[in-house]
Amino acid sequence: MTIEHRDADPITAFQIQRSERIAGNRQNARLLAAAREFVDASADAKYSYNFEWLGRPIIQYPQDIVAMQELIWKVRPDLVIETGVAHGGSLVLTASLLALLEHADAAAASRQLDPARPTRRVLGIDIEIRPHNRRAIESHPFAGRIDLLEGSSIAKEMVQEVRRRTEGAGCVLVCLDSNHTHDHVFAELEAYAPLVTPGSYCVVFDTLIEQQPPGSYPERPWDVGNNPKTAVEAFLREHPEFVIDGEIDDTLLISVAPGGFLRRLPAD
Repeated sequence: MTIEHRDADPITAFQIQRSERIAGNRQNARLLAAAREFVDASADAKYSYNFEWLGRPIIQYPQDIVAMQELIWKVRPDLVIETGVAHGGSLVLTASLLALLEHADAAAASRQLDPARPTRRVLGIDIEIRPHNRRAIESHPFAGRIDLLEGSSIAKEMVQEVRRRTEGAGCVLVCLDSNHTHDHVFAELEAYAPLVTPGSYCVVFDTLIEQQPPGSYPERPWDVGNNPKTAVEAFLREHPEFVIDGEIDDTLLISVAPGGFLRRLPAD
């Protein structure tokens, strides 16, 4: 243990050690190779389709689920905007985390929480919300925190409606996980990233596509060179107010969103 660690209180010492371990991951060739091998094999096996959150399928790696928990606790958003609904598991995850956050804030302030009037909410947008998924989401115990909008996330009227719903929100976090083509994701970034509060995040999922062998998605319009990662790279060239949070990548190693955790820098 270093002198710096010995002089720190136990909590700070653990945080220092954690940061050192995470920083060391990027030089750990064996660990990086093992993570890459797992990601490649698991993508072929559709591993991320095997999990649920509170009864709803959530098409994510467990590592990304944990990352979202950490982000929501850190950022403490009032509104989370998610494009891509699918079975609703991600919306339920976010809603449950917002509920926990609200309970924690109420306990810290020694006040009663009114469960009938949740203040923190998640907005889910999809071009098609299938009836059986809508019924399951709207009947879920956390449905009171979830708002659904059906339509193209990049349609002018949809963008205007989402912007209207952000009015008065103190802190906004955005997650993009719908159509994975370059043009669509770039349009989503242009539309929704400006809604992200300084210090908060825009998380772009499935940047992993760029690392997969060409032709890995024969039934989809996206591929190497045409995917969320290429959209992120193009967006960042024009928007220096956003940066990739590399520490999240170094922490997870296994993720569908490498280079996709974009933090908006604090305003000057």
